[in-house]
Amino acid sequence: MTMPTPFEPDEFDRITAQLPHLSAWQAAWNEAAEELADTSIVEIYPEDIGRLAFELLPEHERDEALGALFYCWWAAMQNDREHLARVEGGEQ
Repeated sequence: MTMPTPFEPDEFDRITAQLPHLSAWQAAWNEAAEELADTSIVEIYPEDIGRLAFELLPEHERDEALGALFYCWWAAMQNDREHLARVEGGEQ
């Protein structure tokens, strides 16, 4: 029996390995932002983009997207608290 040779990446693999990998949520967000930018809406809010992005997601991707949203909200709250503590403590 012959041992398989290890996978050797070709030029395409080497180039694409450097590209960022988008989550389904990030791809939907980008698509929603582009769609809204192409409309006549003067002021676009993050909520508008987020709601449309959530609607664009396939049903099976929505739980993961909500998890990411909850985590980001929590992280932002933690960052705000830490920043406030530094400011109140005299640090900058």
